[in-house]
Amino acid sequence: QVQLVESGGGLVQPGGSLRLSCAASKSDFIILGMAWHRQAPGKQREFVAGIISSGVTNYADSVKGRFTISRDNARNTLYLQMNSLKAEDPAVYYCYWALLGTSSWGQGTQVTVSS
Repeated sequence: QVQLVESGGGLVQPGGSLRLSCAASKSDFIILGMAWHRQAPGKQREFVAGIISSGVTNYADSVKGRFTISRDNARNTLYLQMNSLKAEDPAVYYCYWALLGTSSWGQGTQVTVSS
């Protein structure tokens, strides 16, 4: 069972930046795709950004141009660089890895935007 550990969340001012990380406990698996989702209180969990095995990425319209999803295969880690953070971005962010034969979610990390 692959465990995903998230880090990098916290409090940031509007217009600021954060980088979220999602690290896997082991590397003996095939990754089909990876993604970030978020869920704010009282709202449905929503897709934020994704990357497939070829490296092609896609983003929700609300974050396009501000967020960047990337991966470091050597470190078995997924990243989400968040720039120009807005008042609508606060949420718990969850990483998701689609693996060959299974899938895995991170535990979530809180992102708060406040002045």
